[in-house]
Amino acid sequence: MNKIIRKNPSTMPKPVGEYSHVTVIPPNSTLYTFSGQIGTSIEGELPTDHHQQVLNTFKNIELALQSEGLTPENVIKVNIWSVDPIDWERFDQEWVRFFPENPSMTIAYISALGLPEIKIEIEIIAAKPE
Repeated sequence: MNKIIRKNPSTMPKPVGEYSHVTVIPPNSTLYTFSGQIGTSIEGELPTDHHQQVLNTFKNIELALQSEGLTPENVIKVNIWSVDPIDWERFDQEWVRFFPENPSMTIAYISALGLPEIKIEIEIIAAKPE
């Protein structure tokens, strides 16, 4: 087994979104943990619009993955923290485009992030099979 495997066991309820309940990492894979990414632009500006922060956050995740020679297919776990309600229709469009493999995912609504203007933060864990 030299491939990341994603599963939704038939013995469990179906996921309520586009994610996998179980992700199996092959032996001898290299694991990568990434700090939570926020919606700053490459110029360091943070938009006030929640969805624009989501778009910038996915771009920052893509840049972080590229810096290690990885792609979204290498992502095995995603943790999402949001201080504002997520527009799921718009979010899911970006999610499915960015994560076609449906990694494992957790989302939480929280009262605050590191700075008051940050509306969403997304953290990933990735694996690179041998």
